[in-house]
Amino acid sequence: MNRKLRMGMIGGGSDAFIGAIHRHAANLDGKIELVCGALSINKEIAISSGRSLFLAEDRIYSTYEEMLEKEAALPADTRMDFVTIVTPNFAHFAPAMMALEKGFNVVIEKPITLSLEEALELDKKVKETGLILCLTHTYTGYPMVKEAKSIIAEGKLGKIRKVYVEYRQGWLSRLSEREGNAGAAWRTDAKKSGKSGVMGDIGTHAFNLTEYITGLQVSELCANLNVVVDGRALDDDGAVLLRFNNGASGVLMATQVAAGEENNLVIRIYGENGGLEWHQHEPNSLLLKWYDKPMETLRAGSAYLSDLAKHNCRTPGGHPEGYLEAFANLYKNFTLALSARLDNTTVKDIVEFPSVAEGIRGMAFIENVVRSNNSNEKWVSYTI
Repeated sequence: MNRKLRMGMIGGGSDAFIGAIHRHAANLDGKIELVCGALSINKEIAISSGRSLFLAEDRIYSTYEEMLEKEAALPADTRMDFVTIVTPNFAHFAPAMMALEKGFNVVIEKPITLSLEEALELDKKVKETGLILCLTHTYTGYPMVKEAKSIIAEGKLGKIRKVYVEYRQGWLSRLSEREGNAGAAWRTDAKKSGKSGVMGDIGTHAFNLTEYITGLQVSELCANLNVVVDGRALDDDGAVLLRFNNGASGVLMATQVAAGEENNLVIRIYGENGGLEWHQHEPNSLLLKWYDKPMETLRAGSAYLSDLAKHNCRTPGGHPEGYLEAFANLYKNFTLALSARLDNTTVKDIVEFPSVAEGIRGMAFIENVVRSNNSNEKWVSYTI
């Protein structure tokens, strides 16, 4: 490509949180430019947000329908190449479907849709169009998460036996949805968030991380969901026992009522020969614990890392990389894949990012967790 990729955005105006994160991440490598947006359902906020980002007046749109219609009618050398969708869960499916129908590639926030049925429909449309969809499971973008994946894929730990993953937050320890917190309001509303609160919001991240790093798939699960804060409509705490398709077992815990916690995501995986451990609060380190030799600490930016990890490192060793860089790695790899598609070339295997398949697995996780929690027979087969 001899130009930047042109990005549009749906949602993410000045009244939102995650849109700015996406823009920072997309800007980090200098390969993408934001050219248009329908940035809020509030027309005034949509316009003011577009102006604050210096978008052309005629490419600041009031609705996503208007944006997709008008962008599709522009000449090929002007219209956007892809759209990023950063709306609440209930507003993912319709704009994504319309974008694909209009010929636009898509980047979309997780979980991919409001329901499993919608995710399956989106999968059909992606296959039908041959377009690219990137699902922003941010934690898969960290270099040491990719190193963990490579270590297990190479068989260094032997057969995987046990997985523990915990995602602890405390920001919903009070009834914030009734205190003016807009993010809390839609995340605790089943019509906007989906069947589960905590498992849909952060449990899906923990689930995705287990399957991504281990290369295994959950085959059965047993779930318990709780509403800890009085007056809340959806679960804010829960735990899930897991069985994997190789016979391994695991435990997944997710909570948003652990008062004092910020964004404490930890995963531990154990095989026949040893285990590994990664903390999102200390993302540049990966601990390797061996059965018959001393523990090792692997560090981001080091020459001894796998090609997959090194491809996603941005700074020399000892220079911290964090959430924005991991997020940017999703955009980096999406950009490489999309540029190759536009140029009719191919990319290496190390160019990877979550897509519709991971989105379907995540939606099925939510469905099966809720089914298990509501069932007298706790263990349920993982079905899609």
